[in-house]
Amino acid sequence: VMGAMATSTIAGTLHSRHLHCRTLLLLLPYLPIAFLLVDGGGIPTTLDGPFTPATRAFDRSLRQGSEDVPLSDPRLAPRARPPSPEQIALAASADPSSLWVSWVTGRAQVGSHLTPLDPTAVRSEVWYGERPASADTVGHPHVARGSAEVYSQLYPYPGLLNYTSGVIHHVRLVGLRPSTRYYYRCGDSSLKGGLSDERSFVTLPAPAPDAYPRRVAVVGDLGLTGNSTSTVDHLARNDPSMILMVGDMTYANQYRTTGGRGVPCFSCSFPDAPIRESYQPRWDGWGRFMEPLASRVTMMVTEGNHEIEPQGHGGAVTFASYLARFAVPSEESGSNTKFFYSFNAGGIHFIMLGAYVDYNRTGAQYSWLEKDLQKVDRRATPWVVASWHTPWYNSYSSHYQEFECMRQEMEGLLYQHGVDIVFSGHVHAYERMNRVFNYTLDPCGPVYITIGDGGNIEEIDIDHADDPGKCPSPGDNQPEFGGVCHLNFTSGPAKGKFCWERQPEWSAFRESSFGHGILEVVNSTYALWTWHRNQDAYGEHSVGDQIYIVREPDKCLLQPRGQSHGGMPFFNIK
Repeated sequence: VMGAMATSTIAGTLHSRHLHCRTLLLLLPYLPIAFLLVDGGGIPTTLDGPFTPATRAFDRSLRQGSEDVPLSDPRLAPRARPPSPEQIALAASADPSSLWVSWVTGRAQVGSHLTPLDPTAVRSEVWYGERPASADTVGHPHVARGSAEVYSQLYPYPGLLNYTSGVIHHVRLVGLRPSTRYYYRCGDSSLKGGLSDERSFVTLPAPAPDAYPRRVAVVGDLGLTGNSTSTVDHLARNDPSMILMVGDMTYANQYRTTGGRGVPCFSCSFPDAPIRESYQPRWDGWGRFMEPLASRVTMMVTEGNHEIEPQGHGGAVTFASYLARFAVPSEESGSNTKFFYSFNAGGIHFIMLGAYVDYNRTGAQYSWLEKDLQKVDRRATPWVVASWHTPWYNSYSSHYQEFECMRQEMEGLLYQHGVDIVFSGHVHAYERMNRVFNYTLDPCGPVYITIGDGGNIEEIDIDHADDPGKCPSPGDNQPEFGGVCHLNFTSGPAKGKFCWERQPEWSAFRESSFGHGILEVVNSTYALWTWHRNQDAYGEHSVGDQIYIVREPDKCLLQPRGQSHGGMPFFNIK
């Protein structure tokens, strides 16, 4: 089964295909691979790779982009009146016995002279239990209390609008039972109308080699355009039990300056702008838009470049909105920063890394990552899945080799510890790699997947670095953080060149379409990955890309073997 088969459409309805795959995967330990491929509808596995590189051309009948949804849209406009909570969202803690609930109360302010709200003037409470509250009971039997804060986005430049947020609440629930439905209300019970309507969630399964989240949705570079709303609607219909958001959530920065239409290169279009303004009400609209999904399913985030949002003189303050709005298990996982952290969800250990903070080997993030990987018990969490915003392997012209420095610093550590899958965004297209390490096909390397096609204002990327005349110059694609480590390839068909002249051998499949992905891990060695294109949302028998990712722990036992380019270690395969 070669690359073209990996992208073939699968007969039958989406519902029946998932039902068939789930039933089949439960039997995987007892079925030979030959039966799997024949009866599984021809879905390939990574055991059939490496695949011949394949590209599905951009469908010119589709829009390359769409405009931002206005804040007056009912999905973005305020629905709750203060003091009622809004923008309710859930986040996993380090293990399934705890969970974070976040929400916003009060009204944000935009203008020149602002008075921030007092976060101590309202309580942060979550009332919860395993049964719905009924009319003949006082309410839920348990209550947890947390903290609240406000943040501001301030500009000392004429014409740029200041902002101060509503009160942002974070409460951590503890002592929960894994794989259990809980009902909850959040807010301030001392105020009339201070509690939300009742919502519910199901906790993630406990770490075990035979227990996994039912369905993990993965999306990046979402934004808040017409395409973004199609992506989220499609994602919701696929009924995930958890969401990975791999950076660039709202595209609030540059919104007001560009009239809600965006520009592919801000500095090119506005060379005299003292700072890139961020229109923070877009964050509030995004929180309201995501609430129907995020208030019942845990949503885990990592920061992208559009979350940097510099403010103050010279942009000295950054990431204010990201740091205030999201609760993540940073303290629980020992990182003590929201820029990188980890958590368990059944038999998967998730690692969320930061591309816009120090990633060098002498830094805190690398040290934390090394310790975190050393603590992973593969008997309890056989799968290790890592996410960060910027892809290391990318054959599109956009952001080509942009974060090569990060790859050279950290790739060896991930390879040494057998990370199975890596999700990134940043490039506004889809690309799945063959297993690779150090630009060399390697059966023990991770499967890298770029899924930055959520629908943002900057449109879909369609140019490939191997297209005639589309190879960036080494001076292009400067990162917004970190150094420049652009390099020419030292071996293989592209030896001595900055770009390949054909699709690189490590790029298995790529396509320029908006969409999202679904990861379904069923046992300790098999997982089904499906990429869903937005144009297939109402189709009966079409997916963009589908493959079984197969772990081979007995084959990929690793030992150090010396040093490679840039000091990155190579490893022998026993």
